[in-house]
Amino acid sequence: MSRVEIVVLNWNGWCDTLACVWSLQQLDYPDFGLTVVDNGSTDDSVQRILAHRPAVRLLQTGVNLGFGGGCNVGVRQALGNGAQYIWLINSDATVDRNALTELVRVAQDNSALGAVGSVLFDADQTDHIQLWGGGKINLWTGRSHHQRGPTSLDFVSGASLLLRREALLQVGLLDEQSFFMYWEDTDLGLRLRQAGWQLGVADRSRVWHKQSASLGQGSPLLDQYFTCSAVRFFRKHAPIPVFPAAILLILMLAKRLLSGELTRVRAVLKGFASA
Repeated sequence: MSRVEIVVLNWNGWCDTLACVWSLQQLDYPDFGLTVVDNGSTDDSVQRILAHRPAVRLLQTGVNLGFGGGCNVGVRQALGNGAQYIWLINSDATVDRNALTELVRVAQDNSALGAVGSVLFDADQTDHIQLWGGGKINLWTGRSHHQRGPTSLDFVSGASLLLRREALLQVGLLDEQSFFMYWEDTDLGLRLRQAGWQLGVADRSRVWHKQSASLGQGSPLLDQYFTCSAVRFFRKHAPIPVFPAAILLILMLAKRLLSGELTRVRAVLKGFASA
């Protein structure tokens, strides 16, 4: 049985993280390790996690390295420990007992798969599919679509992302230099596919996921990071980056102007300017 290392990133969200860890500790997979990376939390997350789950391996970054940077701390340790697979799972997610078993089964059935995702369900509507593994991205229009049924994928969602050791060693880790938050999984998916790896979904691996639990839905800071990372993503991957970046900016600004959310308008513009 292949060794799997699980990495959970925490930032000021100890309550969600504890629920995630508890569900992971119920997994039926026989050979896994679990690491929580605390990404410079400013609350009492470290004390809370250690008090309730003293056996959990806890790494502390000391500062907020962003999603990719924080995850990479755990991924590097996992690779150093000889893991054949690394499973990134969001701290605001809980998993079915066989979620990891199904991910590994699909990966081992097809050695061409560099990454495998789960079927994600809304945490508050447990039978409603949030997305089927990941999504597709149009590099000309800038539109990305989260899939809700079986289809080919351009990327696997970082909310539940099983990565093959050999694939990571070939293409590299999450791009923490370009992306502080958002679009890291899309970037990794494209790099994997460009290197010849395939992406898959374990349709019997079920994960229940909240959305934007760290920053909150509708947060101006979310808009700022999302816009900045999107522009950087298109600059890195799009044939003519100005096209998708401009379309994305216009659509985001129009939506927020029409709803009268001027604070979020300013956040979008700030993200665009900082890219």
